[in-house]
Amino acid sequence: MIRAAIIVFLVAALATAILAMTGEPGHATLVWLGWRADMTATAFVLITLFVALTAMIGWRLLLWVVESPRRAERARAETRRRQANEVLTRGFLAAAAGDGLEARRLALKAADLADEAPGLVRVLAAHAADAAGDPVAIQAAYSAMLGFPEMRLAGHRGLMQAALAQGDRAAALSHAEQAYGLTRTARWAWRALLEARLESGDWDGALDLVKGALARKIVSPIVAERARAALLAASAAQLESSSDPKSRSQAQDFAVEAAKLQPGFAPGVVMAARLLAADGKATRAAQALEAAWKVAPHPALWLAYRDLKTDETPRQRAGRLADLAQLNPDARESGILAVEQALIGGDASRALDAARRLETEPLTARIAGLMARAYFAAGQTDEARVWMARGVSAAQEPDWSDLDPEGRAFAYEPADWARLVASYAESGELTHPRHERRARTMSELPQLPISYADSAAFLTAHEANSAPYEIGEGLDEDEEGPVPRPPRAGDRRPQARRRLASAPRVAK
Repeated sequence: MIRAAIIVFLVAALATAILAMTGEPGHATLVWLGWRADMTATAFVLITLFVALTAMIGWRLLLWVVESPRRAERARAETRRRQANEVLTRGFLAAAAGDGLEARRLALKAADLADEAPGLVRVLAAHAADAAGDPVAIQAAYSAMLGFPEMRLAGHRGLMQAALAQGDRAAALSHAEQAYGLTRTARWAWRALLEARLESGDWDGALDLVKGALARKIVSPIVAERARAALLAASAAQLESSSDPKSRSQAQDFAVEAAKLQPGFAPGVVMAARLLAADGKATRAAQALEAAWKVAPHPALWLAYRDLKTDETPRQRAGRLADLAQLNPDARESGILAVEQALIGGDASRALDAARRLETEPLTARIAGLMARAYFAAGQTDEARVWMARGVSAAQEPDWSDLDPEGRAFAYEPADWARLVASYAESGELTHPRHERRARTMSELPQLPISYADSAAFLTAHEANSAPYEIGEGLDEDEEGPVPRPPRAGDRRPQARRRLASAPRVAK
């Protein structure tokens, strides 16, 4: 303000000087208390401006002197604020670095300095207690936050984590529920409640949470849709084994809805197809499986598709499976299915051609077993043995692990469904709990002999325990000729090497 007054004074003085230089200085007379002063107008203007400037400077000087105590107080407060910010920063860095002792020391110091930021001090105290690993201090620090509305959510989260660390799941769940009721956007509280529902197998409660999260915009629509599909499938699996017709009907409704929501979620689709087929709705079951095959082929899908009809010949079944494979011809599973349907149909040469196209695939026990079956059916026993030997040490396929040793698809425990629901909802990828825990699966390698000495004994056992739909099964004698009698274990072995391809059997 003084600078502005000086500028005005200089401008006025310059204007007055210009007027004086033009020869028109003017005339001014001042009478005050009996005194009279005559002067030029320019001199009067300059004197007036000078007196006004002097008075203003004197007034500002007086105000500066009067305000000096307040100014000193503000300076001290600013210094204290800077020190508090520095201490808080160092304290949070110490807590982040895991230096609990230093973080607690700085938290105590910050409590004396940071009068204007009590929230930050409490947060630092809680983090310092966490870093120091002091359960009592952690409980006290986060409990103190509950008394402040703006910090209540952070307090509940800290207390929930502390309760989980101590193994008190009931207390942790209580804090999560209270936090979920405080705000609409507490995703961590929703996730904690969802995990608790999944762990307890409360699929209905989990569905309600997913719907609420979608309404609150905690999760995106696609995540909510995947979660709903997986939860509906889990609910259907829980009700499927019930003897109550109403429960089984509800299981069917749940599974069908899951298949509609996510056609690529194989567990829901397979379950829906199984329940629909049991209810005499094979056409709807086939449509659901075909839609799923177009999106995400899975071995459980074609196995369920294969079993939809039981009154057909192997060749008819092979043709139906070939049509399924053509719905997604570029998929890896379609290539595998081409081999399977050729073996079922009794076309050994076509099975071998389709199998050879899989030789570029990464080696797995399933691929090795399939190659061995194809070569054995074509009469190339040595090649079959080679593939059997390779399959013994080959990796298992995650998708194939979804089939238990009895061939049941997705026969999961509640804990497996909980793991599957959480993973599929977040990523959209199908996890394989059985594969993760290295559980036994349906046999991938065929029961073929590896050594020549076992060939005779094998042929007898193979005829007695051969798998359904071997090469040539279901063919009439007038089509393929008479069926030769398989050699017995007690028969005298011929001098030549025995051919290991199984002979056709009479259709049942």
